Amino acid sequence: MNEQVSSSAQDAREGAGALPNPAEFARRVRINSLAELYLAGSGHPGGALSAADILAVVFSRAVHRDTLRGETRDRFVLSKGHSCPALYAAGAEVDLLPHAELAGLRKFGSALQGHPHIGKLPWVETSTGSLGQGFSVAVGIALGLRHTHNPGRVTVMLGDGELQEGEVWEAAMFAAHRGLANLCAIVDYNRMQSDDLSENIVRLEPLADKWRAFNWHTLECDGHNPAQIAQALDAAEAETQRPTVIIAHTLKGKGVSYMEGSPLWHGSVKLSADQLTTALGELGVPADLFPAYLDGSVWAGEAGEADEAGEADVADVADEAGEAGEAAR
Repeated sequence: MNEQVSSSAQDAREGAGALPNPAEFARRVRINSLAELYLAGSGHPGGALSAADILAVVFSRAVHRDTLRGETRDRFVLSKGHSCPALYAAGAEVDLLPHAELAGLRKFGSALQGHPHIGKLPWVETSTGSLGQGFSVAVGIALGLRHTHNPGRVTVMLGDGELQEGEVWEAAMFAAHRGLANLCAIVDYNRMQSDDLSENIVRLEPLADKWRAFNWHTLECDGHNPAQIAQALDAAEAETQRPTVIIAHTLKGKGVSYMEGSPLWHGSVKLSADQLTTALGELGVPADLFPAYLDGSVWAGEAGEADEAGEADVADVADEAGEAGEAAR
């Protein structure tokens, strides 16, 4: 998370100045991630949806603690870079970019490429996409902060399929050897990757024991429970001798019934208009707002004002729609 923020971001974000609770934050991330992907015509929805609750808690904490910006900011690295639609959506919620830019996902000339690019977005801390490399860079950032007596912490999110990369375990061994207690890794453990269940590609279990064997402070939580995620992050901050890993048990495609638990929605896939509107409905978006999400106008221009009024309408119907979605699932 870096200091550079668009001057228009405060006006662009709906409900400016009022950060939602993590559950609502995550719901907005899911809604906007799917709309981004629809407009882009390709991308990775499953892992973006499974990561939404984690991102909501991490970014909410940074805002509330005033550690989002500045030299002593807390850094966040999305090592599973293909899930960046959720990262961009979370960044928009905390004014790191205008919501209007979300319509540019994967477009030529846009800052929002299919994997995070630090040359376009300094707040992403490093470019990621080649799995394992983001984690290695995060370890280096943590070491650099310690050398310079900088109190900022580093949080890095990895996918479970990413843990099949040997580079991850080299970095994990180094971080433990150096006692990088300012580093917290979060594994989005949705148990699926692009082709199949992770179990069928390269087995990860016993995963917690592996991390413990590398001398990491190892925690597990429900990756869709904001309170549990926050408690795990608190425990990571209390650890003073070694790095922490949080194995967050998640569900691929969380929040959208036809995506949940299906590796087919890992990516790269193209959402149809019907698929998007079905997903939006399950996530609590009223039908009269569907057209604005389908053409991206919910974020921009005159219709950008509907972002404020419209998202308020979304919040009003969230409970009923959420119940309906649960029944459908």
